[in-house]
Amino acid sequence: MVKEALPLHYEGLMADGEPLPQVHEIDDHLHNPDCAGGIWGVVEFDVAPYFGKAVRFNATLPEHLLERIDQTVKRDPRYRSRSGFLAAALRELAQ
Repeated sequence: MVKEALPLHYEGLMADGEPLPQVHEIDDHLHNPDCAGGIWGVVEFDVAPYFGKAVRFNATLPEHLLERIDQTVKRDPRYRSRSGFLAAALRELAQ
């Protein structure tokens, strides 16, 4: 039922103008005293559609920063692309 509840929850938050929950690493929750003694489960849920339509833009960055982004994307499959890296970094900063 979680897979049915999550989209409804996100749609409700958007309708009420509330911020969407931010993605966190599981370790953040494991060390959170509010979560102590809980039962854990993992549910795959694509949050991308709730952040709005993708828009293409041009950006200019120093070459060494672009190389660092590319190295990070290659090492960490969470990002998938330069755009994925930039989006994740901005979501983290907005917390």
